[in-house]
Amino acid sequence: MPFASALSEHPVTTQATGEVTGAVLESIGERPDLIVVTTTRSHAGALEDIASTIDSVLHPLVIVGCAAESVVGTAHEAEETPAISLWAGRVGPLAAVSLRATRLADDTWHFDGWPEHFAFDPSALVLVVDPFTFPADAFLDWLAERHPSLPVIGGNASGGQGPGGNRLVVGDRVVTAGATGVVLGAGVQIDPVVSQGSRAFGGTFTVTRSERNIIHEVAGIPAMECMVDQIKDDLDPGEVAGIESNGLFVGRLIDERIDHPGAGDYLVRNVLGVDRSSGSVAVDDQVPLGSTIRFHVRDAETAHFELGALLGSREADAALVFTCSGRGTRLFDDAHHDARMLHDAVGPVPVGGFFAAGEFGPVGGHNFVHGFTASMALFRDR
Repeated sequence: MPFASALSEHPVTTQATGEVTGAVLESIGERPDLIVVTTTRSHAGALEDIASTIDSVLHPLVIVGCAAESVVGTAHEAEETPAISLWAGRVGPLAAVSLRATRLADDTWHFDGWPEHFAFDPSALVLVVDPFTFPADAFLDWLAERHPSLPVIGGNASGGQGPGGNRLVVGDRVVTAGATGVVLGAGVQIDPVVSQGSRAFGGTFTVTRSERNIIHEVAGIPAMECMVDQIKDDLDPGEVAGIESNGLFVGRLIDERIDHPGAGDYLVRNVLGVDRSSGSVAVDDQVPLGSTIRFHVRDAETAHFELGALLGSREADAALVFTCSGRGTRLFDDAHHDARMLHDAVGPVPVGGFFAAGEFGPVGGHNFVHGFTASMALFRDR
């Protein structure tokens, strides 16, 4: 198998680095194409040494990664404890990217570091971002104009508390701003899985009056009236009570050509508030006139069944996982939930990744920044 992974929870950085590097070397040998290394905060200060050791022992073509709150391995999630996760693969043609963003006078963004040409046809981008210095939303819009069908999987680093606090790996270097990642070619098949952890309820409705992120009317009646009716008709008292702690959400159908939309076809965004005098509902999304929407709830049971449905009977030889820092034991009663569900679905394949502060993944063929989401890249050897 052209993939390998290892996870060490040893508190001493040199020991943990030696454990994961040795395990990967024994499994896959030298010179893998790609290494993804993620560490928890306990090892963040030594990330340069970790990357340098990996580079000198394994000699990969590209190393990317970051320090994060928690990291992911095969069937295991190391939450807020000393840990290093190392993932390696022979994936064929690839190119590392190191990106910077500059805000212009007209409040738009200029991005540096994206190659003008590739020696191969890009098939996916794995991206790690410092959210304090790099606007992922704006970059995904910018990228869509240049590579409209390129899926982006990854997440915002969660190891820092402010500008300069995050540490990102590109090659054997560590940077504290911008974004790093790797563009992959057709050497492997990559299947994105994006589980937003939400369950639709009630009917589907057409937005009949809206303004930017404000939904004024749905199916000709005030949006708040429609929302309240759906809650009364379709949620039990326990679910209604859960809205106070878990929130309420609106899913916007991304591809209006879909006749029978299901899990993964809606972009799910928070309900930010309501105006009782007008009956309008504010949403964390632009909602154009004519959009198809459906109300959603989010809780542990919903997240569990949606991820299971999306993984289904999929096959994979390896995976990278970018799950929200609000999931894990903050959401589920059992530890290692997302990693174990992936293990149950595809088997004990090599897995790496981290808990993100915003996850990237495609919904309906378009890339978005998500919250409370598990975004996965499933790799299959061609």
